[in-house]
Amino acid sequence: MTTTPSARDTQAPATDQSRLAQLRRHSVIVADTGDFEVVRRLRPVDCTTNPSLVLKALDLPVYAELIESELRRAASQAGDIGSRVEEAADRLAVGVGAALAGLVPGRVSTEVDADLAQDTEATVAKARRFIALYREAGLEPERVLIKVAATWAGIEAARVLQREGIDCNLTLVFNRVQALACAEAGAFLISPFVGRILDWHVAHAGRAFTIDEDPGVIFVRDVYREFKRRGLETVVMGASFRSTAQIEALAGCDRLTISPALLEELDAAGGEVPRQLSPGPVEAKATAAIDRTAFDAALAQDRMAREKLDEGVATFAADLHALRERIAGKLATG
Repeated sequence: MTTTPSARDTQAPATDQSRLAQLRRHSVIVADTGDFEVVRRLRPVDCTTNPSLVLKALDLPVYAELIESELRRAASQAGDIGSRVEEAADRLAVGVGAALAGLVPGRVSTEVDADLAQDTEATVAKARRFIALYREAGLEPERVLIKVAATWAGIEAARVLQREGIDCNLTLVFNRVQALACAEAGAFLISPFVGRILDWHVAHAGRAFTIDEDPGVIFVRDVYREFKRRGLETVVMGASFRSTAQIEALAGCDRLTISPALLEELDAAGGEVPRQLSPGPVEAKATAAIDRTAFDAALAQDRMAREKLDEGVATFAADLHALRERIAGKLATG
């Protein structure tokens, strides 16, 4: 695996003084949306899709032709309705991703079914299927990230996929040992969830947190610094933001994936955004590899990480179910 920046992965210098433009000087900006117009207007380097975003895309006129084509294909195929709906959902995810790839110079993340989060072999098979579909659409693997939940089974799947040259985005990262296990598996990128960590602590502490004590921000800063200290190549991409303050507090993190609303807010606001994170010297030292026992023990001792990982997988699975239900409904009504 290599994370050496390519022409596709390099941000252009800021051309104005919006806070988004300032942020681009420090971090690669990723759009957490399948909204074609938002991506075209705000010019992120990368973008991402997931079942929830694909579900929203079904109502966007720009995807009408794609949707009609895939529904016709599914209706004409043999086999049970479940397999045809699954195939249509996969093809729609790739179709939306391929359309977005025409707007960004970098990569598109596509999410493996969350209901496979505890099945390494099935996750590997679905990832390979996505890559095959992207190739059919004319997009090579280096333009794609396969998004996988950072369960132990997901991490093991990423280990296999990375060896095959399929780069992975290990998502739903909430714990330091979990993050390091992803890096040891050779994951191209991890997505620690800033906002969901904050949500849990607010709910359990019964109080608000200042940006300097925000546990999500503190976690990402810690992971970023530890990765750089160890000389790990895995990219750290802050995700799941609740405010522009959280985003700006992580300026300099390798990548930041941001919702359309917060992208718009940053683009509309002026002023400097100072860099908060910078790679320090590498002080690598030998450490014991993280195995399944150590991984399970770390999550068992971290209630927040355990609950948010389980909740995240369940939420992603529910989003996938909703997408499939919508497709099934459209097929039923012809």
